[in-house]
Amino acid sequence: MCKHLFRLMLAVAALAAIPAHAALNLLACEPEWGALARELGGDRVSVYDATTAFQDVHHIQAKPSLLARARNADLLVCTGAQLEIGWLPILLQQSGNPKIRPGQPGWFEASAYVPMLEVPARLDRAEGDVHPGGNPHIQTDPRNIARVAGALAKRLAQVDPANADFYQARHQDFSARWQGAIVRWEKEAAPLTGTPVVVQHKGFPYLEAWLGLKQVAALEPKPGMEPTAAHLESVLAQLQRQPAKMVLRAAYNDGRASDWLAQRTRIAVVVLPYTVGGSDKARDLFGLFDDTLQKLLQAAK
Repeated sequence: MCKHLFRLMLAVAALAAIPAHAALNLLACEPEWGALARELGGDRVSVYDATTAFQDVHHIQAKPSLLARARNADLLVCTGAQLEIGWLPILLQQSGNPKIRPGQPGWFEASAYVPMLEVPARLDRAEGDVHPGGNPHIQTDPRNIARVAGALAKRLAQVDPANADFYQARHQDFSARWQGAIVRWEKEAAPLTGTPVVVQHKGFPYLEAWLGLKQVAALEPKPGMEPTAAHLESVLAQLQRQPAKMVLRAAYNDGRASDWLAQRTRIAVVVLPYTVGGSDKARDLFGLFDDTLQKLLQAAK
């Protein structure tokens, strides 16, 4: 009798150890969307980031480990606007997962929910890495994060209706904290308004629009093209006529061009985290913007 009772107790303990819900498998193309999914999904989602802050998202290989994640994903969250055009179509095709194909509930493009900047009037590949839907680097404006958060919370509820109330509550909590942070960031960033900057890659239009920064030059002659010596010399000449306060580059950018310019102009180079994980302080979305503003304000002094 004691043995039977002991076995029953073990069985009950085993059942108690099983989660009451299976986590939703979410594959995020970029770290910022993985971080947002964790904020909204909590323990109801299992999130895998396909890329890191130190990779150029334009150029990623669909490795077997990434394919395995795509095969098991219930929801795919990407920037879209053809940012991932070089590798995502291959990943979707080879994964054989119908749930995350375009048009399905498991397919989510963040760029569909924000007003896009730099939408080209005409398409010409001679102009470099130009995106038909506009500049895809939307994550540098926290107001865009807020817009995407609302849409993503609804999509999580659609894909996982059993936890719809949970996602709604998480979104309400995140939204309150996020809007409060935006107010604080904008107050702190007031001295940056009108600051002239040089960018290495044209990846900061949303940050510039949010903070009122003024881009006066770009180190890439065309988006995605490596700077040539002749172009760098032309930028140097331009800055003699139109000085800048700082050079902005993302954590994944090669620093040689910006360092070359800094040595000749004594303009500060600001390496921004650009996304979650791009610096020691940018461990989540709040840290991403805290660190971004701190670096900009320090350089502006």
